[in-house]
Amino acid sequence: MRVVAGSAKGRRLEAPAGDVTRPTPNRVREAVFNSLYSLGAIEGTSVLDLFAGTGALGIEALSRGAAEATFVEHDRAVASLLRRNLEATGLATAATVMVVDVDAALDELARHCFDVALVDPPYAFDDWPQLLARVPAELVVAESDRRVDVGPRFAIHHHRRHGGTVVTFAQAAERPSGTGADQ
Repeated sequence: MRVVAGSAKGRRLEAPAGDVTRPTPNRVREAVFNSLYSLGAIEGTSVLDLFAGTGALGIEALSRGAAEATFVEHDRAVASLLRRNLEATGLATAATVMVVDVDAALDELARHCFDVALVDPPYAFDDWPQLLARVPAELVVAESDRRVDVGPRFAIHHHRRHGGTVVTFAQAAERPSGTGADQ
C-alpha cells in the first residue's frame, strides 16, 4: 500500500498483519480523492479520519494539501503503526493521533468543526445515522459495503461503487456548531 499522490506520493505505508484493519485500496483512495479534489475539498482543509487504522485516508489528504488531520484509532498497536506511517511520509507535524474509541473522540471533538471527515468503520457497522449525527464536519466521506443512511444532518451528494466498496459523499445540511478545528 502506497500514498497515491501529493508530497508523499509513492511512499509505502505499513499495515498490520492479519485482519486487524481493512486498509482502503489504492484505487479506491485515488477515486475518493479525485472526487474530493473536484469538490475543492482538500487544499488547506482540516480533516478528521475516524476509524483511522493505518491512517491511509488521512495521510493521503495531508499529502494532497490538507492543512491538518486528526486521526482516531482505538487500538494502541495500530495507532503506533499509524504514527510510524506519519513519520515515514514526513507528515507527522500536521497530524494529531487520538488513541481512544470513536465515541470518546467525538465527545472530545464536539466543539470542533472539520472541513472533511473520512469515516471507514468495519463493514459490519450499521449505526450510521447515530454516528454521523455527532461527526463535526461539513463534508463526510463514508466507506462501507453498502450505501450509507446518513440521517437528517447530512444530505447525500453522491455514491460511488468500487468493487465491494461503496463510498458515500454527504454534505452537512447546516454548518456544525463547532468553532473550528483549531479550537
